[in-house]
Amino acid sequence: MSTSSAAQTSKSGTMVAPKTAPTKASPTKATAKMHRRSRSGCFTCRLRRKKCDEGRSQCKACKHLGLKCEYKRPMWWSNNEQRKQQKENIKNIIKRTKLTEKTAQIGTSCAETPPGLSHSLPTSATYSEATARTRAPSIDSQHSPVYDFNQPLSHDYYDYHPHIASPPYDTNAHYQPFQSTPYEIDIKTERQMFVNDIPTRRDSTISTFSTYQPPPPQPTLPSFPEDDWINEDIYNTGDMFSGEEGLDLDFFDFSHGNPQASQQALIQVDDCDRPLLDHFIDNVLRLIFPILEVNQHGSARSEVILPALESNRCYLHCCLSVSAIHLKSTRGLQGEQIDNDILRHRCATITELCGALNNDSNHLQILEATLGMIFFQCSVGRPSDALPDVPWHAHFEAATSLVRKLELPHAMIHDNNAQMHPPFNMTLASWIDILGATMLGRSPQFADTYREKNQSGSTSGLCELMGCEDSMMYLISEIACLDALKSANGINDMQLCQLIGSLGKSLDTTEVPPESLTWPYSSTGAIRPRQLSRNMTAIFRVAARIYLCSLVPQASKEDPTMQTLIERFVSILLLIPHGPDGFDRSIVWPLLIAGSQSTCRSIFRQALAGRMASLGEHAEFGSFGRMVRLLQEVWCQSDEADRAGSGQNVHWRDVMQQKGWDFLLI
Repeated sequence: MSTSSAAQTSKSGTMVAPKTAPTKASPTKATAKMHRRSRSGCFTCRLRRKKCDEGRSQCKACKHLGLKCEYKRPMWWSNNEQRKQQKENIKNIIKRTKLTEKTAQIGTSCAETPPGLSHSLPTSATYSEATARTRAPSIDSQHSPVYDFNQPLSHDYYDYHPHIASPPYDTNAHYQPFQSTPYEIDIKTERQMFVNDIPTRRDSTISTFSTYQPPPPQPTLPSFPEDDWINEDIYNTGDMFSGEEGLDLDFFDFSHGNPQASQQALIQVDDCDRPLLDHFIDNVLRLIFPILEVNQHGSARSEVILPALESNRCYLHCCLSVSAIHLKSTRGLQGEQIDNDILRHRCATITELCGALNNDSNHLQILEATLGMIFFQCSVGRPSDALPDVPWHAHFEAATSLVRKLELPHAMIHDNNAQMHPPFNMTLASWIDILGATMLGRSPQFADTYREKNQSGSTSGLCELMGCEDSMMYLISEIACLDALKSANGINDMQLCQLIGSLGKSLDTTEVPPESLTWPYSSTGAIRPRQLSRNMTAIFRVAARIYLCSLVPQASKEDPTMQTLIERFVSILLLIPHGPDGFDRSIVWPLLIAGSQSTCRSIFRQALAGRMASLGEHAEFGSFGRMVRLLQEVWCQSDEADRAGSGQNVHWRDVMQQKGWDFLLI
């Protein structure tokens, strides 16, 4: 980062945007040019992680490549193994389709060239009408294994007719009619398990017999430079399908069933609240779970939020209140109308929460809405918002009671050794619990659960939901417990230093080779989720070390070890994508921990100012904006103390208490 592009810090510690910022288009034009990812494309394009034009009854991509275009949730979407098999099927179909097209272009094959097997469903874009009439579609053949190109070619027919040359090695058109039309037969076997006459498990297997033979190799095919994109985009399976990532796309156990085809039409709201609902779905929803969206595209919308909006009135009021807050802060709306919308839905949420708690019913829905009241606020609003609200930790006390009543921690510990799908609400509650405990100087409510999970090496889904590996979050929970013990004067300095050394060694075991940290985007511009997770975990790891070192008796931010950690933090920060479409808002807690220990001469302040400039107006909203406001106040007081020569350390929790701020900076 150049010195000219870095922000300047005044003597008072206030951060100022850089004087020479890159020229930007107006917000309206920038928004118009921003790429909007499809939220309701076909499942084939979603599996390929490609943009879908959502054409009915076939999108252009599937029609061009001869793929089966499915808008209804297919059987293979719910099974990870079948989904991997489907990826392999699609890759081989695309290869055959491209090879067939290329062979036809140079004239070495006639119109009778055997067609590509497009999931056993004939398409006009794949082969001729005459061939399509000779081959009937198979039943449910989307799970069929693809023809093995490595098996030896069959010559049974030609063994009995020695005067006829085998077609793959004969170029004489006279013998082409002897080639039989390829066909494929799929045999589907289903098995249903019943317990007390109740169907429980259903398994389905497909076996396939195919007579398709690949086209003959052409040693003299010319090379076209303009076809290089095919090798990179089609045959590079890692970039096209994120195959090297190995993601489990059905990781979480959501509290809702399969989503309906049109969720918004099923959400019942008053006409006056329809604009708030539309604004939430179009503008706020994408801000809430950015890492989950990267790991499981469309999951936050279709599996988490839209089903809850349909079935949970308390959750709906919470989202409408958050939508009104976002409208007020982003569009500068003022007046009683927008404030009334915020307070009306906020009060309706709390009223319904209290009513459900008194009735001791609908525990899952209450927990869902309570966590929404806590977490959604982290994505919207300005630090200066002054409307009355219940503190987040008061909401979390109710959420903690519900989690215990539902026995979610016990269920997670009990299933440590099983291939379980962690409950989504428990995973979100764990993230709030661990980082929220550092805001209050307390131990996490479920610290014992995290300790057992860490010892067993099992997952809670924190990495898939928020980007930081579970083991790292478990260690941050342990550091928070030590912080709470120190604040309560429940430990002497010698014991404290011993525990700090022990936790430091535990952090050492999670270190990764420096070369494993690289830019998370591939050469084709596709995000690599696992690489992004490695980078974010590295950021949290350094922040955890800074947090741990700050607990050392008489620790100082001027200490060389602390400053070395700050420099290391900034170097890894360069590997986190920035800007409105980046992930700065997912690393608010590490930025707070590192920034609170930075000096006026630290490169961290310049780095943060540059990322603020890249975010633009988005840097003023949500937890990121509150974190920046808190750091500015911390720097103002600490820099003043340094100039006075007192050498006093200013803790960010003390500043929050002085200002009366109840921020949840996660």
